Amino acid sequence: MRKLMGLAIVAGALLVSACNTVEGMGRDVSSAGNTVAKTADDAK
Repeated sequence: MRKLMGLAIVAGALLVSACNTVEGMGRDVSSAGNTVAKTADDAK
């Protein structure tokens, strides 16, 4: 039972950190898209 509880805690911690990583990656991609769009607008 203790091993199962420990595994559940570790899995939960990994899931929470993965969500933060995906959110950060989404912000980076969005920022890159905004930069490309601004550059395209400036080139017009």
